[in-house]
Amino acid sequence: MTTQSVKSSVAGAQVSAQSFSASQVFAVWKSNYELFLAAITLVALLIGWLGGSVTQVLPGWAVTMAAVVAFMAGGYSGLMGAIEEARQGRLDIDFLMITAALGAAAIGEWEEGALLLFLFTLSGALEEFAMDRTRKAIEALSDLRPEVAVVRRDGQELTLPVEELVVGDVVLVRPGERLPVDGVVIKGTTHIDQSPITGESVPVYKEPGDQVYAGTINGGGALEVEVTKPASESTLSKIIKLVAEARQDASPTQRFIDRFSQPYTYGVIIATLLAIVIPWLWVDEPFSDTLYRAMTLMVVASPCALIISTPASILSAIAAAARGGVLFKGGAYLEKAAHISIVAFDKTGTLTHGKPVVTNLHPLSGHSREDLLRLAGSAELLSEHHIGRAIVEMAQQEGIPLETPAEFHAVAGHGIQATFERGDHTETIFIGNDKLFMNEKMDFSPAIRVIGDALQKQGKTAMLVVRRSTVEDTLGSERDWEVVGYIAVADTVRPEARATVEALRKQGIQRIVMLTGDNRAVANNIAQEVGIEEVYSELLPEQKVEIVQQLVQEGKTAMVGDGVNDAPALATATLGIAMGAGGTDVALETADVVLMASDLSKLPFLLHLGRRAEQIVRQNVIFSVAVIVSLVLATIVLPIFIPGFYLPLPLGVVGHEGSTLVVVTNGLRMLAIRPQSL
Repeated sequence: MTTQSVKSSVAGAQVSAQSFSASQVFAVWKSNYELFLAAITLVALLIGWLGGSVTQVLPGWAVTMAAVVAFMAGGYSGLMGAIEEARQGRLDIDFLMITAALGAAAIGEWEEGALLLFLFTLSGALEEFAMDRTRKAIEALSDLRPEVAVVRRDGQELTLPVEELVVGDVVLVRPGERLPVDGVVIKGTTHIDQSPITGESVPVYKEPGDQVYAGTINGGGALEVEVTKPASESTLSKIIKLVAEARQDASPTQRFIDRFSQPYTYGVIIATLLAIVIPWLWVDEPFSDTLYRAMTLMVVASPCALIISTPASILSAIAAAARGGVLFKGGAYLEKAAHISIVAFDKTGTLTHGKPVVTNLHPLSGHSREDLLRLAGSAELLSEHHIGRAIVEMAQQEGIPLETPAEFHAVAGHGIQATFERGDHTETIFIGNDKLFMNEKMDFSPAIRVIGDALQKQGKTAMLVVRRSTVEDTLGSERDWEVVGYIAVADTVRPEARATVEALRKQGIQRIVMLTGDNRAVANNIAQEVGIEEVYSELLPEQKVEIVQQLVQEGKTAMVGDGVNDAPALATATLGIAMGAGGTDVALETADVVLMASDLSKLPFLLHLGRRAEQIVRQNVIFSVAVIVSLVLATIVLPIFIPGFYLPLPLGVVGHEGSTLVVVTNGLRMLAIRPQSL
């Protein structure tokens, strides 16, 4: 394999969102030129060998021409790579291969030199073909976004390149089309396939107000989407950019091998020169035999397989992760994932949805469940508080008609009150905690308090709903108080959270910890529900960081957070893993790894991917080193003990190039890994 093809395998995985136009013929040649050169080399080799050495039907000049063609075609790629490196003052593997082939020709073994160049070029072509599978898996991201979009401007519908769209434009998306931009739905409903961005297998329902992403696929509904980001800043564009940067962020193993390869190459050159000089000075053997052995040593000692062993595996692993909705921001983080022994979870937005929902409806005083929801939902209709929105959403989902209050007033930290005009009287709905009703001089019966206390102990926010009617008469106002019931609201646990915790334990994670700023009762309730025993509650952000620092000292720690308020802890951990929430800016910029769909079930997958990648890298390194050592020993040691023995150059070539193909193929197995359902 040539250094040039090694570099193109690694650097070629860098993804560009821009495409180039060229003729089809040139494109085919560009992507397959090494394969064409290898074919030309083989044909010329067979013509010269069969027509010369075997049948002797070709004149000498024809055999020479065939040899020249074979060497020119087979040596072109390696020669270009060697020249490029020489300009920078370096010698590399290409130089070794070209020198070995010329050495074989110099001692009259041109067929073996041509065979070396043929296998060398063919190996580079096959490796490039194999690595292209990984590269295309990543580059496919850049093809997800349409090049043009239909935009409504000044009452007209215009078809414009996506690069010309600006924030605030309204884009029309027809059924079955890919979305060209990130934006918010302002009209229409549909189901959107978000798997290209988030890895979600099931289409997600979208309605006005919902966020949508470039590159996702619209279902059966027509949409109008308001652009919220320029095309260059969309989630898709950021993913493409991060994958490109990930290719440049090599793993520690790869960085070591890269540093090692240059001095090793010089070592091979020195060893080859010694293999020529020492026998020539002290051993009585033909110089042609000495040179032949030295050329064989140069071939078998070349570290092609070792150099490509790591990037082949890392590239494949990152491509498999991206396809599964997990974005690694570099090979270094993939290697870190292999050694995680402690996992720390944030609670809100990570183990839970981060959005409160109504969990309990407890009507009192003869009221029905519908009465409780209708009165509470109407009272909260003008509220902007997340708890109020949860009550309204539940009432609307159940089709309960709501009434807009005449007056609305929020009492900070206590609750709300809403007033409704009923003709001959006024009705006020109070929703809140005990402090709200203390101001109204209302006494609760012990039975009512027991209900509220029980809900609070479950880690829920319990609110009492009370109705007060005010009737004006000649004697003044008359008030009638009535308890309607309790409503409890809580942040619900993600359905996959418990299964994820169990899967992590099966993977051998030694400690699983939960960190939260919430109160102890709520924290313990959530921890018990998901199966976490070690809990730290009522934490300030700086206290989270202190705990993560302590955990890192005790073992390799992954911190999983929502990427917004957990940024310091994510940065402190050995590996920061953010809940992507569909690719939020903060999550993409803060963490080392992003779960694009905020799906906790992908966490065991990413840790397994890291461990599997490390196993395959280790296999490749051990195998490639073992092959090099074996071939070198067979070349220079066995002849000492077995007089007259020599390793044939073609056999050395096959062992060298074959080992390179083996490690590439082994690395590509990472592409087959898929997330498993928990």
